[in-house]
Order: sequence, then C-alpha cells, then structure tokens
Amino acid sequence: MFWKPFSETEEKQIRAAIEKAELTFSGEIRVHVDRYCKSNPFLVARNTFNKLEMGKTLLQNGVLIYVALEDHKFAIIGDSGINDNVPDGFWDAIRDDMASLLAEGKVVEAIETGIERSAEELKKHFPPVENDENELPDDISYGS
Repeated sequence: MFWKPFSETEEKQIRAAIEKAELTFSGEIRVHVDRYCKSNPFLVARNTFNKLEMGKTLLQNGVLIYVALEDHKFAIIGDSGINDNVPDGFWDAIRDDMASLLAEGKVVEAIETGIERSAEELKKHFPPVENDENELPDDISYGS
C-alpha cells in the first residue's frame, strides 16, 4: 500500500501554497516527504533534488522542502541560481521558522511557512515573467 501521510485536504493546502508562491516569482518549489531519514537530511535532500531533476530549471531557481516525518528531520535547499542571489543565512532563517512549527507537530503549517518565506525573497531576484512555464510538478512527492 502506498504511504500517504497527509489527508486530501492537507495535500490540497500544500499544493495551493506552492501554486500561490509560484505566481509571485519565476521559480519552482517542490515538497518531498519521506517517513525516515537515517542520515544527514541535507544530503538526502540534495540527492532527492537531483532525483527529481530539479536542477533542470532554466534559471536554476528550484527550491526543495524535504521532510522525514518519523525521524523528525527536514531540510530546505535551493539551486545554484538562488544560492548565488539570496543573502547569507537565508535558508537558516527559514529552517528555524519551520523547526519551531514542526516541534509543535504543525507539519503542514511548517511546509507552508517554508514555501511562503522562500517566495518572499525569491520574488526580488526572480520576478514573474510573461508566459512563465511551470517547469516542475506542484504535487508532493513521497518516498519510503
């Protein structure tokens, strides 16, 4: 049986947050959820980023929010185009905001916060463009 930790309503809520954020900048946001992460979540997120082919966006402006629910680990990472433009400590600040929500068990709210905070900064560096193409799916991807 396929593991699905979120209700249909929660999935729609996360997808709506992604779609809303992507209207404000010309980048891509994906969310990937695993049950377990037995190693460094940043490294797992980087591998997942590559597996999801997120580095193939035209401007290297993809963001991945990675969450391992059972192990209470997560990471938020961006592609090189983003990392070359955002201020130092950008990802750390978002991570800290997400961590406090996750500690309270507010997983969906934490993911939404990561999405919204990313978009706030990225719209400064990657403003929306006319006829912007959605380069990556907005659905949540799931692992084991």
